Amino acid sequence: MKNILVPVGSSKNALSHLQYAVDFAEEFNANLFVVQVYNVFTKAGTLVKVDEIIKRESLQFLNDLVSKIDPKNVNITVKVLKGNLIDTLDLACKAADIDLVLLEPRTNSIKDEVYLGKTSGKIVKQMDVPALIVPEGYAFTPPLSILMALKSAVIKKDNVLKPLKAIKQKFNVDLDLLLVKTAFHKADDFILKPELLEVVNNITKTENATTFQGVLEHFQSHKPDMLCVVRRKRGFFAKKWENNTILKKDFYVKIPVLVLSGLK
Repeated sequence: MKNILVPVGSSKNALSHLQYAVDFAEEFNANLFVVQVYNVFTKAGTLVKVDEIIKRESLQFLNDLVSKIDPKNVNITVKVLKGNLIDTLDLACKAADIDLVLLEPRTNSIKDEVYLGKTSGKIVKQMDVPALIVPEGYAFTPPLSILMALKSAVIKKDNVLKPLKAIKQKFNVDLDLLLVKTAFHKADDFILKPELLEVVNNITKTENATTFQGVLEHFQSHKPDMLCVVRRKRGFFAKKWENNTILKKDFYVKIPVLVLSGLK
């Protein structure tokens, strides 16, 4: 894990989130890219320099944030990018060969009942880069245990487990695998390939309507330091993501959530 991207919004949590990102990146000797994306919709007669003003103020905002944290020995690059949020971040991830995106749960939402805000929800739902959702105000501590929930362990993509393996190896984490049998279960869904078996310490099998419900049932008994789920078209957060937001009443944890790109 060499390159980490941190999209920064205007939330009150931006400073603590950026410090977590620095502390996390330092553990892996990774480069940190701190970015803010903006878009300008101009109308006839508007100021021609509005674009330059927004870019300048955004860059000043990011540099001010960075000046208030402890940068440790991390190489930090600050960028202000113009364009559509997802398309622009996708291009940035490809250009910088990003391994992981670190997200605040509520980058823009100010509603206390919201767990994953619209902006963060879009990034997690629509981007194919692994993401780590870090709770608001969460200080970095090395994880000792991870609960990974899957309804199918079939792996077809290369390097899809890369961030999980990196965290496992770096912190010598105990990885508990929760295999959730749903109504759509197939015979080979629980056949684990060596690349997954080699990182798993314990396996629990359960039967639930969804992977989401399986996690809710077993979360308290495992008490992990980190939760790992997989992004799928109709996966873990599928129905919860229809409006790109997730309410705390539907899902809420006080630990980081690692979202891997789809296994297939």
